[in-house]
Amino acid sequence: MKSTSSLSLIAGAVALAAVTGFAAVNVPDGGGTTEAKTAARLPVERTSLLCPAPGLSDLSETAYTAYTPPGGSGGSATAGEAALVSSAKDEAATDEKSDEKDKKDKKKSKKDKEADKNKPVVSLKEPGKPATGEASGADSPALVGTATGRLAPGWTAQQTTTIEAGDGRGLLGISCTAPDTDFWFPAASTAKSREDYVHLTNPDDTAAVADIELYGPDGTLKSDVGEGITVPAGSGVRVLISTLTSKAADDVTVHVTTRTGRVGAAVRTADETTGSDWLPASAEPAGTLVLPGIPADATSVRLVAFAPGDDDADLTLKLLGKSGAITPAGHEELHVKSNMTAGIDLKDVTRGEAGSLMLVPSEKGRATLVVAALRVVRGKGADQEVGYIPATGPVGARATVADNRSKGSVLSLTAPGAAGTVKVTASAGSGGGTPVSKTYKVAAGTTMAVTPPVPQGLKGTYALTVETLSGGPVHAARTLTVKVDGIQMFTVQTLSDDQGTVEVPAARQDLSVLDD
Repeated sequence: MKSTSSLSLIAGAVALAAVTGFAAVNVPDGGGTTEAKTAARLPVERTSLLCPAPGLSDLSETAYTAYTPPGGSGGSATAGEAALVSSAKDEAATDEKSDEKDKKDKKKSKKDKEADKNKPVVSLKEPGKPATGEASGADSPALVGTATGRLAPGWTAQQTTTIEAGDGRGLLGISCTAPDTDFWFPAASTAKSREDYVHLTNPDDTAAVADIELYGPDGTLKSDVGEGITVPAGSGVRVLISTLTSKAADDVTVHVTTRTGRVGAAVRTADETTGSDWLPASAEPAGTLVLPGIPADATSVRLVAFAPGDDDADLTLKLLGKSGAITPAGHEELHVKSNMTAGIDLKDVTRGEAGSLMLVPSEKGRATLVVAALRVVRGKGADQEVGYIPATGPVGARATVADNRSKGSVLSLTAPGAAGTVKVTASAGSGGGTPVSKTYKVAAGTTMAVTPPVPQGLKGTYALTVETLSGGPVHAARTLTVKVDGIQMFTVQTLSDDQGTVEVPAARQDLSVLDD
Protein backbone atom coordinates (compact mmCIF):
# COMPACT_ATOMS: atom_id res chain seq x y z
CA MET A 1 0.00 0.00 0.00
CA LYS A 2 1.31 3.42 -0.83
CA SER A 3 0.16 6.71 0.64
CA THR A 4 1.17 10.36 0.50
CA SER A 5 1.22 12.84 3.33
CA SER A 6 1.82 16.56 3.54
CA LEU A 7 5.10 17.89 4.89
CA SER A 8 6.04 20.66 7.21
CA LEU A 9 8.94 22.98 6.47
CA ILE A 10 11.73 23.97 8.83
CA ALA A 11 12.26 27.37 7.27
CA GLY A 12 13.84 30.74 8.05
CA ALA A 13 17.54 31.25 8.56
CA VAL A 14 17.65 27.65 9.71
CA ALA A 15 16.20 25.53 6.88
CA LEU A 16 17.13 22.08 5.55
CA ALA A 17 18.84 21.57 2.16
CA ALA A 18 22.16 20.20 0.85
CA VAL A 19 25.18 20.62 3.10
CA THR A 20 27.30 23.20 1.39
CA GLY A 21 30.03 25.73 1.99
CA PHE A 22 31.87 28.28 -0.09
CA ALA A 23 34.72 30.74 -0.15
CA ALA A 24 35.40 33.71 -2.40
CA VAL A 25 38.66 35.15 -3.75
CA ASN A 26 38.77 38.76 -4.88
CA VAL A 27 40.59 39.85 -8.03
CA PRO A 28 43.70 41.87 -7.11
CA ASP A 29 43.84 45.45 -8.31
CA GLY A 30 46.67 44.68 -10.65
CA GLY A 31 44.83 41.88 -12.46
CA GLY A 32 46.78 38.81 -13.56
CA THR A 33 46.70 35.71 -11.44
CA THR A 34 46.89 34.86 -7.74
CA GLU A 35 48.77 31.84 -6.51
CA ALA A 36 46.63 29.03 -5.13
CA LYS A 37 46.63 28.74 -1.35
CA THR A 38 46.33 25.72 0.89
CA ALA A 39 42.79 24.33 1.13
CA ALA A 40 40.92 25.36 4.27
CA ARG A 41 38.05 23.89 6.27
CA LEU A 42 35.20 26.34 6.67
CA PRO A 43 31.83 26.03 8.42
CA VAL A 44 28.99 24.93 6.20
CA GLU A 45 26.50 27.64 5.36
CA ARG A 46 23.47 25.50 4.64
CA THR A 47 22.26 22.21 6.13
CA SER A 48 19.19 20.12 5.26
CA LEU A 49 17.32 17.60 7.41
CA LEU A 50 14.21 15.50 6.93
CA CYS A 51 12.02 13.92 9.63
CA PRO A 52 9.63 11.13 8.51
CA ALA A 53 5.93 11.28 9.29
CA PRO A 54 5.58 9.79 12.79
CA GLY A 55 1.89 8.81 12.52
CA LEU A 56 0.12 5.49 11.88
CA SER A 57 -1.44 5.61 15.36
CA ASP A 58 -4.01 7.94 16.89
CA LEU A 59 -2.28 7.26 20.22
CA SER A 60 1.11 8.61 19.13
CA GLU A 61 2.70 11.58 20.90
CA THR A 62 5.75 13.03 19.19
CA ALA A 63 8.41 15.37 20.58
CA TYR A 64 10.79 17.28 18.29
CA THR A 65 14.08 18.79 19.42
CA ALA A 66 16.31 20.94 17.22
CA TYR A 67 19.79 22.05 18.23
CA THR A 68 22.94 23.70 16.87
CA PRO A 69 26.16 23.50 18.93
CA PRO A 70 27.72 26.87 19.79
CA GLY A 71 30.92 28.04 18.16
CA GLY A 72 29.92 27.82 14.50
CA SER A 73 30.62 30.88 12.37
CA GLY A 74 29.12 29.87 9.07
CA GLY A 75 28.06 32.63 6.70
CA SER A 76 27.65 36.27 7.56
CA ALA A 77 24.43 35.87 9.54
CA THR A 78 24.55 37.33 13.04
CA ALA A 79 21.14 35.91 13.88
CA GLY A 80 18.80 33.31 12.53
CA GLU A 81 15.85 31.12 13.27
CA ALA A 82 14.38 27.81 12.22
CA ALA A 83 10.69 27.08 11.91
CA LEU A 84 8.64 24.02 11.06
CA VAL A 85 5.60 25.07 9.07
CA SER A 86 3.03 23.12 7.12
CA SER A 87 3.70 22.64 3.42
CA ALA A 88 1.27 24.01 0.85
CA LYS A 89 1.06 20.45 -0.46
CA ASP A 90 -1.81 18.29 0.81
CA GLU A 91 -1.69 15.22 -1.39
CA ALA A 92 -4.52 12.67 -1.53
CA ALA A 93 -3.71 9.30 0.03
CA THR A 94 -4.83 5.80 -0.84
CA ASP A 95 -5.08 4.19 2.57
CA GLU A 96 -8.08 4.18 4.88
CA LYS A 97 -6.58 6.42 7.55
CA SER A 98 -5.62 9.04 5.00
CA ASP A 99 -9.13 8.91 3.47
CA GLU A 100 -10.51 9.78 6.90
CA LYS A 101 -8.04 12.63 7.09
CA ASP A 102 -9.23 13.97 3.73
CA LYS A 103 -12.82 14.04 4.99
CA LYS A 104 -11.75 16.01 8.04
CA ASP A 105 -9.70 18.41 5.90
CA LYS A 106 -12.67 19.15 3.65
CA LYS A 107 -14.54 20.44 6.68
CA LYS A 108 -11.81 22.97 7.40
CA SER A 109 -12.25 26.50 6.17
CA LYS A 110 -9.74 28.01 3.78
CA LYS A 111 -8.58 30.29 6.58
CA ASP A 112 -7.96 27.36 8.94
CA LYS A 113 -5.93 25.52 6.30
CA GLU A 114 -3.76 28.60 5.70
CA ALA A 115 -3.20 28.96 9.44
CA ASP A 116 -2.17 25.29 9.75
CA LYS A 117 0.21 25.65 6.82
CA ASN A 118 2.14 28.48 8.48
CA LYS A 119 2.01 27.30 12.07
CA PRO A 120 5.56 26.65 13.39
CA VAL A 121 6.32 23.25 14.89
CA VAL A 122 9.88 24.05 15.99
CA SER A 123 11.57 27.45 15.99
CA LEU A 124 15.31 27.64 16.73
CA LYS A 125 16.58 31.08 17.66
CA GLU A 126 20.22 30.63 18.67
CA PRO A 127 23.05 28.09 18.89
CA GLY A 128 23.63 26.35 22.20
CA LYS A 129 20.01 26.08 23.34
CA PRO A 130 17.61 23.38 22.11
CA ALA A 131 14.21 24.28 20.69
CA THR A 132 11.29 21.90 21.05
CA GLY A 133 7.93 21.21 19.48
CA GLU A 134 5.29 18.49 19.56
CA ALA A 135 2.62 16.75 17.51
CA SER A 136 0.05 14.05 18.19
CA GLY A 137 -2.08 11.54 16.33
CA ALA A 138 -1.85 9.64 13.07
CA ASP A 139 -2.08 12.76 10.90
CA SER A 140 1.26 14.26 11.97
CA PRO A 141 3.20 15.10 8.78
CA ALA A 142 6.82 14.64 7.81
CA LEU A 143 9.03 17.68 8.38
CA VAL A 144 11.53 19.44 6.15
CA GLY A 145 14.03 22.01 7.33
CA THR A 146 17.02 24.09 6.27
CA ALA A 147 19.61 25.74 8.50
CA THR A 148 21.73 28.58 7.21
CA GLY A 149 24.41 30.93 8.48
CA ARG A 150 25.62 30.42 12.04
CA LEU A 151 22.86 27.90 12.75
CA ALA A 152 23.95 25.52 9.98
CA PRO A 153 27.18 23.92 11.30
CA GLY A 154 26.23 20.85 13.33
CA TRP A 155 22.48 21.47 13.20
CA THR A 156 20.63 18.36 14.34
CA ALA A 157 17.04 17.37 15.02
CA GLN A 158 15.54 14.45 16.92
CA GLN A 159 12.05 13.00 16.52
CA THR A 160 10.84 10.88 19.46
CA THR A 161 7.39 9.27 19.40
CA THR A 162 5.69 7.45 22.25
CA ILE A 163 2.87 4.99 21.51
CA GLU A 164 1.59 3.48 24.74
CA ALA A 165 -0.60 0.67 23.38
CA GLY A 166 -1.37 -1.44 20.31
CA ASP A 167 0.85 -3.43 17.96
CA GLY A 168 2.88 -0.31 17.20
CA ARG A 169 3.54 0.51 20.84
CA GLY A 170 6.99 1.65 21.79
CA LEU A 171 9.42 4.52 21.99
CA LEU A 172 10.34 5.38 18.40
CA GLY A 173 13.36 7.62 18.01
CA ILE A 174 15.20 8.85 14.95
CA SER A 175 17.74 11.54 14.20
CA CYS A 176 16.41 13.49 11.25
CA THR A 177 18.67 12.98 8.25
CA ALA A 178 19.92 14.80 5.18
CA PRO A 179 18.34 14.03 1.79
CA ASP A 180 20.28 11.64 -0.43
CA THR A 181 19.96 9.30 -3.40
CA ASP A 182 21.05 5.92 -1.98
CA PHE A 183 20.11 4.11 1.27
CA TRP A 184 20.62 0.59 2.68
CA PHE A 185 18.38 -0.90 5.39
CA PRO A 186 19.38 -4.36 6.66
CA ALA A 187 17.12 -5.88 9.40
CA ALA A 188 13.77 -5.10 7.77
CA SER A 189 11.25 -7.94 7.34
CA THR A 190 8.26 -9.19 5.36
CA ALA A 191 7.32 -11.79 7.99
CA LYS A 192 3.61 -12.08 8.86
CA SER A 193 4.31 -10.84 12.39
CA ARG A 194 5.89 -7.64 11.06
CA GLU A 195 4.48 -4.49 9.50
CA ASP A 196 7.39 -2.50 8.09
CA TYR A 197 7.00 0.69 6.07
CA VAL A 198 9.54 2.57 3.97
CA HIS A 199 9.04 6.31 4.46
CA LEU A 200 10.22 8.57 1.62
CA THR A 201 10.28 12.35 2.03
CA ASN A 202 10.95 14.83 -0.79
CA PRO A 203 12.17 18.28 0.32
CA ASP A 204 12.40 19.82 -3.14
CA ASP A 205 10.09 21.75 -5.46
CA THR A 206 10.07 19.04 -8.11
CA ALA A 207 8.94 15.42 -7.90
CA ALA A 208 11.44 12.66 -7.11
CA VAL A 209 11.28 9.13 -8.53
CA ALA A 210 12.53 6.30 -6.31
CA ASP A 211 13.09 2.55 -6.61
CA ILE A 212 12.82 0.09 -3.71
CA GLU A 213 14.69 -3.22 -4.05
CA LEU A 214 14.32 -6.09 -1.57
CA TYR A 215 16.87 -8.83 -0.87
CA GLY A 216 16.09 -11.90 1.21
CA PRO A 217 18.17 -14.92 2.31
CA ASP A 218 17.95 -16.37 -1.21
CA GLY A 219 18.62 -13.17 -3.13
CA THR A 220 16.42 -10.63 -4.87
CA LEU A 221 12.73 -10.58 -3.98
CA LYS A 222 11.38 -9.66 -7.40
CA SER A 223 8.70 -6.98 -7.62
CA ASP A 224 7.61 -4.47 -10.24
CA VAL A 225 5.61 -2.50 -7.69
CA GLY A 226 8.73 -1.06 -6.08
CA GLU A 227 9.97 0.56 -9.30
CA GLY A 228 9.36 4.15 -10.29
CA ILE A 229 7.65 5.36 -7.11
CA THR A 230 6.81 9.05 -7.49
CA VAL A 231 7.32 11.20 -4.41
CA PRO A 232 5.58 14.52 -5.12
CA ALA A 233 7.35 17.80 -4.45
CA GLY A 234 7.28 18.75 -0.78
CA SER A 235 5.51 15.55 0.22
CA GLY A 236 6.01 12.19 1.86
CA VAL A 237 5.14 8.67 0.73
CA ARG A 238 5.07 5.51 2.80
CA VAL A 239 5.19 2.03 1.30
CA LEU A 240 4.27 -1.17 3.15
CA ILE A 241 7.19 -3.48 2.37
CA SER A 242 5.13 -6.68 2.43
CA THR A 243 3.03 -5.38 -0.49
CA LEU A 244 6.12 -5.34 -2.72
CA THR A 245 6.59 -9.11 -2.66
CA SER A 246 4.57 -12.24 -2.06
CA LYS A 247 7.41 -13.92 -0.15
CA ALA A 248 7.60 -13.75 3.63
CA ALA A 249 11.15 -13.48 4.99
CA ASP A 250 12.35 -12.78 8.52
CA ASP A 251 15.46 -10.91 7.36
CA VAL A 252 15.22 -8.50 4.43
CA THR A 253 17.58 -5.81 3.18
CA VAL A 254 15.87 -2.78 1.66
CA HIS A 255 17.75 -0.71 -0.94
CA VAL A 256 16.31 2.71 -1.81
CA THR A 257 17.68 4.67 -4.76
CA THR A 258 16.38 7.62 -6.74
CA ARG A 259 16.21 7.96 -10.51
CA THR A 260 15.53 11.68 -10.25
CA GLY A 261 15.72 14.03 -7.31
CA ARG A 262 16.62 13.16 -3.74
CA VAL A 263 14.71 11.97 -0.71
CA GLY A 264 15.00 11.26 2.96
CA ALA A 265 14.43 7.58 3.73
CA ALA A 266 13.76 5.56 6.88
CA VAL A 267 12.06 2.28 7.74
CA ARG A 268 9.43 2.10 10.47
CA THR A 269 9.15 -1.42 11.88
CA ALA A 270 6.36 -2.91 13.99
CA ASP A 271 6.11 -6.37 15.52
CA GLU A 272 3.19 -8.05 17.30
CA THR A 273 5.34 -9.00 20.29
CA THR A 274 8.21 -6.53 20.57
CA GLY A 275 6.57 -3.27 19.49
CA SER A 276 8.01 -0.76 17.04
CA ASP A 277 10.89 1.60 16.31
CA TRP A 278 12.68 3.32 13.45
CA LEU A 279 15.38 1.49 11.48
CA PRO A 280 17.82 4.14 10.18
CA ALA A 281 20.03 3.53 7.15
CA SER A 282 23.31 1.70 7.59
CA ALA A 283 26.58 3.45 6.94
CA GLU A 284 27.83 3.17 3.36
CA PRO A 285 29.08 -0.31 2.36
CA ALA A 286 32.54 -0.97 3.82
CA GLY A 287 34.89 -3.85 4.57
CA THR A 288 34.92 -3.19 8.33
CA LEU A 289 31.83 -2.04 10.24
CA VAL A 290 31.16 -0.88 13.80
CA LEU A 291 27.72 -1.17 15.43
CA PRO A 292 28.00 0.70 18.77
CA GLY A 293 25.86 0.73 21.90
CA ILE A 294 24.25 -2.66 22.59
CA PRO A 295 22.48 -2.23 25.96
CA ALA A 296 23.83 -4.28 28.85
CA ASP A 297 20.45 -5.88 29.54
CA ALA A 298 19.67 -6.90 25.95
CA THR A 299 17.81 -10.22 26.00
CA SER A 300 18.11 -10.81 22.24
CA VAL A 301 20.46 -9.42 19.62
CA ARG A 302 20.15 -10.33 15.93
CA LEU A 303 22.75 -9.32 13.37
CA VAL A 304 21.63 -8.84 9.77
CA ALA A 305 24.22 -8.22 7.04
CA PHE A 306 24.21 -7.87 3.26
CA ALA A 307 26.98 -7.91 0.61
CA PRO A 308 25.91 -5.70 -2.33
CA GLY A 309 28.84 -6.52 -4.61
CA ASP A 310 29.75 -9.49 -6.79
CA ASP A 311 31.79 -11.23 -4.09
CA ASP A 312 30.81 -13.14 -0.95
CA ALA A 313 31.92 -11.75 2.40
CA ASP A 314 33.53 -13.74 5.22
CA LEU A 315 33.35 -11.74 8.42
CA THR A 316 34.84 -12.21 11.88
CA LEU A 317 32.64 -10.99 14.73
CA LYS A 318 34.18 -9.12 17.66
CA LEU A 319 32.30 -7.93 20.72
CA LEU A 320 33.99 -4.87 22.21
CA GLY A 321 33.13 -4.79 25.91
CA LYS A 322 34.32 -3.02 29.02
CA SER A 323 37.51 -5.04 29.31
CA GLY A 324 38.37 -5.57 25.65
CA ALA A 325 37.44 -7.51 22.52
CA ILE A 326 36.16 -11.07 22.55
CA THR A 327 34.71 -13.39 19.93
CA PRO A 328 31.14 -14.46 20.75
CA ALA A 329 31.20 -18.19 21.52
CA GLY A 330 29.61 -20.14 18.70
CA HIS A 331 29.36 -17.08 16.50
CA GLU A 332 32.94 -16.48 15.51
CA GLU A 333 32.29 -15.88 11.82
CA LEU A 334 29.50 -15.01 9.40
CA HIS A 335 29.44 -15.91 5.71
CA VAL A 336 27.42 -13.48 3.60
CA LYS A 337 26.70 -14.52 0.03
CA SER A 338 26.71 -11.90 -2.69
CA ASN A 339 23.36 -10.11 -2.98
CA MET A 340 21.83 -12.26 -0.24
CA THR A 341 20.81 -11.24 3.26
CA ALA A 342 22.36 -13.16 6.14
CA GLY A 343 21.06 -13.15 9.70
CA ILE A 344 22.46 -14.63 12.88
CA ASP A 345 20.90 -14.74 16.35
CA LEU A 346 23.47 -13.66 18.94
CA LYS A 347 20.93 -14.03 21.81
CA ASP A 348 22.04 -12.24 25.02
CA VAL A 349 25.54 -11.69 23.70
CA THR A 350 26.36 -8.82 26.09
CA ARG A 351 25.58 -10.89 29.23
CA GLY A 352 24.97 -7.89 31.46
CA GLU A 353 27.77 -5.74 30.09
CA ALA A 354 27.21 -3.05 27.46
CA GLY A 355 29.14 -3.60 24.26
CA SER A 356 29.56 -2.88 20.58
CA LEU A 357 29.85 -5.25 17.64
CA MET A 358 32.65 -4.99 15.13
CA LEU A 359 32.68 -6.84 11.80
CA VAL A 360 36.07 -7.34 10.14
CA PRO A 361 37.18 -9.46 7.15
CA SER A 362 38.14 -12.96 8.28
CA GLU A 363 41.65 -14.26 7.69
CA LYS A 364 40.46 -16.58 4.94
CA GLY A 365 38.53 -13.88 3.12
CA ARG A 366 39.39 -10.60 1.48
CA ALA A 367 37.75 -7.29 2.36
CA THR A 368 34.30 -7.22 0.76
CA LEU A 369 31.89 -4.32 1.08
CA VAL A 370 28.94 -5.01 3.40
CA VAL A 371 26.14 -3.19 5.21
CA ALA A 372 24.70 -4.32 8.55
CA ALA A 373 22.31 -3.57 11.40
CA LEU A 374 21.34 -5.05 14.77
CA ARG A 375 17.83 -5.79 16.00
CA VAL A 376 17.97 -5.50 19.79
CA VAL A 377 15.26 -6.65 22.21
CA ARG A 378 15.07 -5.80 25.90
CA GLY A 379 12.66 -7.34 28.40
CA LYS A 380 10.75 -10.62 28.36
CA GLY A 381 7.24 -11.84 27.60
CA ALA A 382 4.67 -9.07 27.30
CA ASP A 383 7.25 -6.49 28.40
CA GLN A 384 9.56 -6.87 25.39
CA GLU A 385 10.66 -3.79 23.48
CA VAL A 386 12.72 -3.49 20.26
CA GLY A 387 15.37 -1.06 19.01
CA TYR A 388 17.81 -0.96 16.07
CA ILE A 389 21.51 -0.17 15.75
CA PRO A 390 22.83 0.34 12.20
CA ALA A 391 26.51 0.30 11.34
CA THR A 392 27.79 3.84 11.75
CA GLY A 393 30.89 5.94 11.20
CA PRO A 394 32.97 7.57 13.97
CA VAL A 395 32.00 10.82 15.70
CA GLY A 396 34.88 12.50 13.89
CA ALA A 397 35.44 16.13 14.81
CA ARG A 398 31.98 16.48 16.38
CA ALA A 399 28.63 14.71 16.62
CA THR A 400 25.42 15.58 18.45
CA VAL A 401 22.28 13.80 19.62
CA ALA A 402 19.27 15.78 20.87
CA ASP A 403 16.34 15.01 23.20
CA ASN A 404 18.04 13.83 26.36
CA ARG A 405 16.06 13.93 29.58
CA SER A 406 17.07 14.30 33.23
CA LYS A 407 17.02 10.49 33.49
CA GLY A 408 17.09 7.60 31.05
CA SER A 409 20.06 8.39 28.78
CA VAL A 410 23.10 6.11 28.45
CA LEU A 411 26.01 7.09 26.19
CA SER A 412 28.16 4.30 24.73
CA LEU A 413 31.66 5.14 23.48
CA THR A 414 33.80 2.57 21.69
CA ALA A 415 37.33 2.73 20.30
CA PRO A 416 37.69 -0.14 17.80
CA GLY A 417 41.35 0.61 17.11
CA ALA A 418 43.65 2.87 19.08
CA ALA A 419 42.54 4.49 22.32
CA GLY A 420 40.68 7.77 21.91
CA THR A 421 39.80 10.75 24.08
CA VAL A 422 36.56 12.67 23.64
CA LYS A 423 34.85 15.61 25.30
CA VAL A 424 31.11 15.24 25.98
CA THR A 425 29.13 18.44 26.47
CA ALA A 426 25.61 18.62 27.83
CA SER A 427 23.95 21.71 26.39
CA ALA A 428 21.70 24.13 28.18
CA GLY A 429 18.19 22.80 28.62
CA SER A 430 15.33 23.81 26.35
CA GLY A 431 13.74 25.52 29.35
CA GLY A 432 16.89 26.51 31.22
CA GLY A 433 20.10 25.18 32.71
CA THR A 434 23.85 25.63 32.48
CA PRO A 435 25.99 23.52 30.08
CA VAL A 436 28.54 21.12 31.55
CA SER A 437 31.34 19.08 29.95
CA LYS A 438 33.27 15.95 30.82
CA THR A 439 36.24 14.23 29.19
CA TYR A 440 36.40 10.45 28.65
CA LYS A 441 39.35 8.31 27.58
CA VAL A 442 38.23 5.12 25.83
CA ALA A 443 40.76 2.28 25.91
CA ALA A 444 41.64 0.51 22.67
CA GLY A 445 39.23 -2.25 21.70
CA THR A 446 36.70 -1.43 24.43
CA THR A 447 33.25 0.05 24.93
CA MET A 448 32.53 2.48 27.74
CA ALA A 449 28.87 2.95 28.77
CA VAL A 450 28.34 6.05 30.91
CA THR A 451 25.54 8.13 32.33
CA PRO A 452 26.19 11.37 30.47
CA PRO A 453 26.55 14.72 32.22
CA VAL A 454 23.34 16.64 32.90
CA PRO A 455 23.14 20.46 32.72
CA GLN A 456 23.09 22.20 36.07
CA GLY A 457 19.57 23.37 36.89
CA LEU A 458 18.13 21.51 33.89
CA LYS A 459 14.65 22.41 32.72
CA GLY A 460 13.28 20.61 29.69
CA THR A 461 15.46 18.47 27.41
CA TYR A 462 19.05 18.90 26.33
CA ALA A 463 21.55 17.84 23.66
CA LEU A 464 24.79 15.87 23.98
CA THR A 465 27.74 16.82 21.79
CA VAL A 466 30.76 14.52 21.48
CA GLU A 467 34.07 15.93 20.19
CA THR A 468 37.24 13.98 19.44
CA LEU A 469 40.23 15.43 21.29
CA SER A 470 42.97 12.91 20.49
CA GLY A 471 43.77 9.32 19.62
CA GLY A 472 42.00 6.89 17.35
CA PRO A 473 38.44 7.14 16.04
CA VAL A 474 35.61 6.76 18.56
CA HIS A 475 32.13 5.52 17.67
CA ALA A 476 29.12 6.43 19.82
CA ALA A 477 25.45 5.72 20.45
CA ARG A 478 22.85 7.07 22.86
CA THR A 479 20.17 4.82 24.39
CA LEU A 480 17.09 6.67 25.67
CA THR A 481 14.78 4.71 28.01
CA VAL A 482 11.31 5.80 29.16
CA LYS A 483 9.19 3.63 31.46
CA VAL A 484 5.57 3.39 30.30
CA ASP A 485 3.06 1.14 32.08
CA GLY A 486 5.85 -0.98 33.52
CA ILE A 487 7.60 -1.47 30.15
CA GLN A 488 11.12 -0.12 29.71
CA MET A 489 10.58 1.41 26.28
CA PHE A 490 13.82 2.41 24.59
CA THR A 491 15.39 3.68 21.38
CA VAL A 492 19.02 3.89 20.24
CA GLN A 493 20.51 6.68 18.13
CA THR A 494 24.03 6.42 16.74
CA LEU A 495 26.22 9.51 16.47
CA SER A 496 28.40 10.25 13.45
CA ASP A 497 30.35 13.28 12.28
CA ASP A 498 27.97 16.21 11.75
CA GLN A 499 29.97 17.44 8.74
CA GLY A 500 29.81 20.93 10.22
CA THR A 501 32.85 22.00 8.21
CA VAL A 502 33.75 21.44 4.59
CA GLU A 503 37.12 21.53 2.87
CA VAL A 504 37.19 24.44 0.45
CA PRO A 505 39.82 24.03 -2.31
CA ALA A 506 42.26 26.85 -2.80
CA ALA A 507 41.28 29.12 -5.71
CA ARG A 508 43.39 30.88 -8.32
CA GLN A 509 42.37 33.66 -10.65
CA ASP A 510 43.44 32.98 -14.24
CA LEU A 511 42.43 35.83 -16.54
CA SER A 512 44.16 34.21 -19.54
CA VAL A 513 40.90 32.44 -20.28
CA LEU A 514 39.57 35.83 -21.37
CA ASP A 515 42.16 36.17 -24.12
CA ASP A 516 41.08 35.58 -27.73
